Amino acid sequence: MNPFKIIFALLAAAVFFSCTNAQPKLQTSQADDLYKGIEFDMPRVQEPVIPANSVSITDFGAQSGGQLHCTQAFADAIEAVSAKGGGRVIIPRGIWLTGPITLKSNIELYTETGAVVIFSANKDLYPVVETSFEGLNTFRCTSPINGRNLENIALTGSGIFDGSGEAWRAVKKEKLTESQWKKLVASGGLVSENGKIWYPSEQFMKGEKNAEMNVPSSLKTKAEFEQVRDFLRPVMVSLISCKKVLIDGPTFQNSPAWNIHPLMCEDFTMRNTTVRNPWFSQNGDGIDIESCKNSIIHDCSFDVGDDAICIKSGKDKDGRDRNMPNENLIVKNCIVYHGHGGVTVGSEMSSGVKNLHVSNCTFIGTDVGLRFKSNRGRGGVVENIYISDIEMMNIPTQAISFNLYYSGRSASEDLEAGEDGKVPALLPVTEETPQFKNVFIRDVNCKGAMTGIFLQGLPEMKLENIELTNIQIESDYGLVCIDADQVKIKNLNVKTKHTPVVDLQNSANVSVDGLITKEGQYPIIKVSGSQTGATTFINAGITNPETQLVVGKEVPQNVVELGK
Repeated sequence: MNPFKIIFALLAAAVFFSCTNAQPKLQTSQADDLYKGIEFDMPRVQEPVIPANSVSITDFGAQSGGQLHCTQAFADAIEAVSAKGGGRVIIPRGIWLTGPITLKSNIELYTETGAVVIFSANKDLYPVVETSFEGLNTFRCTSPINGRNLENIALTGSGIFDGSGEAWRAVKKEKLTESQWKKLVASGGLVSENGKIWYPSEQFMKGEKNAEMNVPSSLKTKAEFEQVRDFLRPVMVSLISCKKVLIDGPTFQNSPAWNIHPLMCEDFTMRNTTVRNPWFSQNGDGIDIESCKNSIIHDCSFDVGDDAICIKSGKDKDGRDRNMPNENLIVKNCIVYHGHGGVTVGSEMSSGVKNLHVSNCTFIGTDVGLRFKSNRGRGGVVENIYISDIEMMNIPTQAISFNLYYSGRSASEDLEAGEDGKVPALLPVTEETPQFKNVFIRDVNCKGAMTGIFLQGLPEMKLENIELTNIQIESDYGLVCIDADQVKIKNLNVKTKHTPVVDLQNSANVSVDGLITKEGQYPIIKVSGSQTGATTFINAGITNPETQLVVGKEVPQNVVELGK
């Protein structure tokens, strides 16, 4: 054979393979950068390897336009490549209406630019299945994109997945304009007796009345749950016990509940992905990564109705029985435009969370910036958390928040209710007592917040070993620290409207080295509580202790020390 023809054939084969292989890889140098500076032993996350077979959904009768259902075409396309050992299912440019898409191992779902997949609002297409939601073992409707016990799966491309969430969600009147509310009520459904909530159906309203945190706890059998099916909003992407998962490029929007929910997965990667939900969408989280091992989320953007990037591991007894912590997670280079929390740990953390690195993220207008939450009854340990290089602005409540009295509401809703969440009673330490320790936060800038830093542990289980270094904040209130032990603060620059700038309550082994505030503010520091232990201030700008430092009479003598 002519040698030039051989070379041409080899080149053509290489081009074909590169175009059809579903293994979108980062350059080695880019991938290495993602693992630089990780403070714990982080294995390299393994990405899926997808065979080179490919089909289009149009090969199986799918028709664009959003008028005809393509559910069977999706299923047949996935089955066709699966029968060959796996491959890429191509979703071309167009509008594609479908019911749930069930993935199989070795499958890549690839959306071309201009492809919009709209999941049908017909709830009959989403049967009730056994699953986990809000950290509890329960029943929910089938997720629009779902997979269980799979390996090597990918959602890629630059198309859009729309969950038709407006057909599933209740809406609070206070979150809409008057004209939006009137239009919503006119569309159907029904309004609560107090006129404050719109429900998509009577079945939904019935389900909510018997639910706690979106899970009807009084219902036990599948048949009972089916009686309130409309209330059982699914997460849009549910991946359970899967290995080697990649999400790279698409937009996920308008989900019925949470957008993306990897549960008990291993080797999970999400990058270059946009997640959007209306700001008023209840439980409209961005990603809830739960009880997963070896994961990385980077270069993604979120604009959602609840927590944006949320780390979980199950709730209360169900979570403790699962006994699968969320461990070894990197979050880098992400932007959050709206959400209840930029990066959130909890409140469902009963199996524990350990080894978390967050860096180079930006939060704009999120309800809380860095949010850690739990309450009595959860149990579990959150530890080895490393956060650095965070930019925030226009934060309505706390820039950095640890709240061990989480109410189930957003921080703004707590503020509106006029509750501070403090429960001073000292209870016994049991397996139901949550613990947060070994948290290291550095190099954070926040321009505009209600409270700069809010640290609140439990009297019986204090926050332990918290380090805050190089923090610069403009806020109404400064640092509040309640029931914490071993708190080390270095180089805190906080400009506040109110005093005290630093308020320590029942905390011990606290050191503040380097505190910069606005001149002329008095008092700068307040220390209170009979459980206060050793507390040291160095370079804190205290030139006149009588006016700049307030120590409660109940504080044990000689535990507060001023250094130069």
